[in-house]
Amino acid sequence: MAPRHPDRPHPETVAAGSAPAGTDPAGDDLAAYLRAQATEFLRALRAQREHGNGADGAAEAGRALRRSARRISAALHTFRALLDPAWADAMRPELAWVSGTLALEHSQEARLDRLLLALHRLSGSTPVPVGAAVHAGAPAPVPERGSLTVGAAKAGALLERRITLARTRAHSAALEALGSARFHAVADRVALLASDVPLAPGAATAGLGPLAAAAEDRLAGAVSVLPLVTAGDPYNAQALIHGLSPDPAPHPQDGPWHQVRLLLRLHRYAREIPHSAPADPRLRPAAEALTRHRDAAEAAGEAAQAARTPRIAPATAYALGVLHADQRHEVEAARFTFQQTWQS
Repeated sequence: MAPRHPDRPHPETVAAGSAPAGTDPAGDDLAAYLRAQATEFLRALRAQREHGNGADGAAEAGRALRRSARRISAALHTFRALLDPAWADAMRPELAWVSGTLALEHSQEARLDRLLLALHRLSGSTPVPVGAAVHAGAPAPVPERGSLTVGAAKAGALLERRITLARTRAHSAALEALGSARFHAVADRVALLASDVPLAPGAATAGLGPLAAAAEDRLAGAVSVLPLVTAGDPYNAQALIHGLSPDPAPHPQDGPWHQVRLLLRLHRYAREIPHSAPADPRLRPAAEALTRHRDAAEAAGEAAQAARTPRIAPATAYALGVLHADQRHEVEAARFTFQQTWQS
């Protein structure tokens, strides 16, 4: 529970639908946004508990939990100057832990879908996506492996074993987190936030615009170091550099793009608050391109790691190598899309 301070408005004065007397749209809008996101978090948590761990509704509830946790955390980062700094600094890492832990299982599932679909595409077949029917309430179809070569089929089986194991561990970690005292403490803080937003004393005389502009400036600075000129040339093969490096670490060139994705998210979320900044139609397609960039980069890394499995057949290793190159081309395509969107 957030500590009380003499200069903080009393909870009753910041209950839903009201604001402390004398506040301008800055404190009022920020408080309303945080209350709304906290309410969404609590609603999703209640739905998750009602549906249980295996029901279809639990997956959607998990996504809603992650969405609200990310938005609260982003607001605490961008508009920290308008909030109790000690409270914001203590809350942000806990929300990041919640969203990160709950996202692991979903990311593993999506990675397996992406890699198996790519194997079939590269083999000349077009199966139904592995997870396509899950959200419709029907069992997910199993891809037909009859059209795959032996190497591709074995590569797919190896990836399934590896990622299914990682997904099972992520699922267990999420269940353990949801039942932990740490998560219950976070939920208690979010419940308090739904009615008591800890605004700083100066929030009533400050504006959202300068803080939102600072987030935009940080994004612009990160974009400025990207090789957008190179990315604007399709099929430039830049994303394939270091593709044969023995270093299993992620490509160093991916780091700046991942950083831009995170800063773009902060910028987008800041603009969701009224009176913070005007609309920018580039943000959503740019964010989608950078999400594809991250997914493809991580999938390529998974294929490379699988190819390092001891004693696999040459045909299997070859299929994984082709798959790795395909996903690095997807990385390059995502960079091209981002460049075209951002420069438009």
